[in-house]
Amino acid sequence: MDITQLILDDHHEQRRLFAILEQIDRGDIETLTSIWERLAAFLELHAAAEEAIFYPVLLQVGLAARRKAGVEEETIDAIRDHNEIRDAVSDVARHPVGSDGWFSAVAAANLANSDHMAEEEREGLTDFRRLASLQRRHDLAVAFAAFEARNFAGVTPEDKDPTRYVQEAEGALPSNGPSNGPSDGSLSIGDLKGR
Repeated sequence: MDITQLILDDHHEQRRLFAILEQIDRGDIETLTSIWERLAAFLELHAAAEEAIFYPVLLQVGLAARRKAGVEEETIDAIRDHNEIRDAVSDVARHPVGSDGWFSAVAAANLANSDHMAEEEREGLTDFRRLASLQRRHDLAVAFAAFEARNFAGVTPEDKDPTRYVQEAEGALPSNGPSNGPSDGSLSIGDLKGR
């Protein structure tokens, strides 16, 4: 078992649920509602699991590999994407199910999520496969699966400040000398510094 594969499996399920929504008759409000509620809860659960399990360790292995700026930027971007997906999901609730506005909002959520998944698959997951051992990926897969199982009914959506998330995640890492970053809490990642 490998956490990168579990994340890819979740991505496949998200794509599948969005595709199902596109094929349901607009008048079938009950089915649209059921599928959307499942998808919305799943999107948030997946983001929460990544934020709790995957991204802190991506930062850790990136720092150990002296790729601090790259993994910080990827993580900040991913947390920002999660917030955008949460906002898009929230926007869906503002429209009557099955209406043109509702389908447009669902499409916007799909676009935000698809962009995030593509970037994550191209960058974060690829980097993690290169930097993390098979055993570590297995151990994280177990933790990821357990997190999703414990929270199968969903979690409360919560936007996070991307820069603060990285600072807190790095602050929770064991001290490994200079690779842990500056003591002033600065991320030291160029144009993202201070955002």
